[in-house]
Amino acid sequence: MSDLFTWQLAPLPTLLSLAFGYLLGSIPFGLILTRMAGLGDVRKIGSGNIGATNVLRTGNKKLAAATLLLDALKGTAATAIASRFGLEAGLAAGFAAFIGHLFPVWLGFRGGKGVATYLGVLLGLAPIVLAVFAAIWLIVAYFSRYSSLSALVATAATPVVLWFSGNEKVAALFAVLTAITWWKHRANIGRLMSGTESKIGDKG
Repeated sequence: MSDLFTWQLAPLPTLLSLAFGYLLGSIPFGLILTRMAGLGDVRKIGSGNIGATNVLRTGNKKLAAATLLLDALKGTAATAIASRFGLEAGLAAGFAAFIGHLFPVWLGFRGGKGVATYLGVLLGLAPIVLAVFAAIWLIVAYFSRYSSLSALVATAATPVVLWFSGNEKVAALFAVLTAITWWKHRANIGRLMSGTESKIGDKG
C-alpha cells in the first residue's frame, strides 16, 4: 500500500514544475519593455511577435538585448529551480517555460518563437552544449545575416550534440523543442526559400 501511495504522489513535483514553468515562461518581456520605453506595441511591427529579434526592429539594440536576456533567463530559472526536485521536474519546467513563451495566456496564446527561452532552458540543463549552439548561431549569422536561419541550423544541431554527449533525456526534450521551433518558423522558412526574409538589422 505504501508503494502505491508513493507512486501516486511521484508525479506531483512534475505537475507543479509544469505549472511553474509555464507561468514563468509566459511573462512577455518584449512587450513589457517596449511599452515601458514608450515604443508602443511590438506586436504591430515586423513579424508581430514579442521576441528579441522583433524588438530589434524598433531600432533599440539595448532593449532587444534586454529582451533576449530576460526571455532566456526565465527558461534558466524554471529549470534550475525545478531541478532541485529531480531531472524529470527540471525537464518538465523547461518544456513548460518554452511553451509559455510561445503561447502566453496573457496575450491570447500568441507569443514569441521561443529561441531565447530555448537557449535559457539549454543553459539550465546542459550549459556546455550552449557554447556549441552559440558558435553555430554566430557562424551562420555572420555569413547569412539571417537570424531565423541561424536559429534553425543551431536548434537542429542541438539534440544531436546532446545525444552524443550522453544526455539522452535532455536530447529527447530538445528534439521536441526543436521540432516546435521549426514549426513556429515555418513562415520564415518560406521566406528564406523565396529570398524575402528580413535580415539582421532590418527595420519594419
